Amino acid sequence: MQLFRFANPDFLYLLLLLPVLILLWIIRTAWRKRALQKLGNTSLVRQLMPEYSVTRPIVKFMFQLLALTSVIIILARPQFGSRLEEVKKQGVEVIIALDVSNSMLAEDIQPDRLTRAKQALSRLIDNLENDKIGLIVFAGDAYTQIPITTDYISAKMFLSTISPEMVPRQGTAIGAAIDLGMRSFTPGDGKSKAMIIITDGENHEDDPVAKAEEAAKTGIVIHTIGIGSSEGVPVPFSSRGKKDYLKDNEGNTVITKLDEDILKRIAVNGRGNYVRASSSNLGLDEIFGEIKQMKKQELESKMYTEYNDQFQIFALIAFVFLLTDFIVMDRKNRKLANIRLFKVKI
Repeated sequence: MQLFRFANPDFLYLLLLLPVLILLWIIRTAWRKRALQKLGNTSLVRQLMPEYSVTRPIVKFMFQLLALTSVIIILARPQFGSRLEEVKKQGVEVIIALDVSNSMLAEDIQPDRLTRAKQALSRLIDNLENDKIGLIVFAGDAYTQIPITTDYISAKMFLSTISPEMVPRQGTAIGAAIDLGMRSFTPGDGKSKAMIIITDGENHEDDPVAKAEEAAKTGIVIHTIGIGSSEGVPVPFSSRGKKDYLKDNEGNTVITKLDEDILKRIAVNGRGNYVRASSSNLGLDEIFGEIKQMKKQELESKMYTEYNDQFQIFALIAFVFLLTDFIVMDRKNRKLANIRLFKVKI
């Protein structure tokens, strides 16, 4: 199915100039007519100006308006297209597992752990070209937020909506995230697959080290990024518009600490690397640099090649009207006035 759109539709507002120009031209024509009447009898004055033409200025003005309309349409960039084609690319498959538990709201990494991770992921997606990316969010459970894809625009859109509220059960089930990631890659051997886990490492649910070793046996490389401070900080939350800190059942303030030990063990068993994040550098670039060294695989995907520019016809129309306006004079040509190609002799 053919689709049509304007790439720069804001330029179409310039079409509002057309009625203004028409109004100004009418006012100018009326003013010239009154000025001509002041010189004397209109019919006598016109006999003194045999080259004067009433219709030619109108025709020239119409050519100018049509040329201007075509130029405005060119600026708006009319586009047709939308056909499905199959493309093959060389790259790797990467799944990001992002911790969205309440502890990720801690502010030891500014502005907070989760926001900082989302900002770094957004920049990473901007630099992707041929690689496939997927996103898993986890807390007490793990969920697929973005299936493995090359649609980077949609990936950034979904990334912006991530928050702790999207996972109903709190906790930190890193093992569940690894297990879901193993099932989310494209099936088949010989493919380059890597998983990056971004978390504070406070695992409360399962055995992520064993899961990382299991993933490594299937050819999946597990990298970990530890985000937070080992000293521990309280977990903030908003209560009735006021900032407060999370407390346990006994009323004590909950302190969240970075557990580097378990993240290092996950990376070792997953045959990957561990990086500790900071406010200035999350560590994604270092890990993704390692991933880029992996053997590239042939990724086959279907993409829409859509909206090819189709301004050429309007450029031709504008050129024809401008050329005609240049050729047609405001006054009659005496030499051409006597030519009668269809003159009938009686």
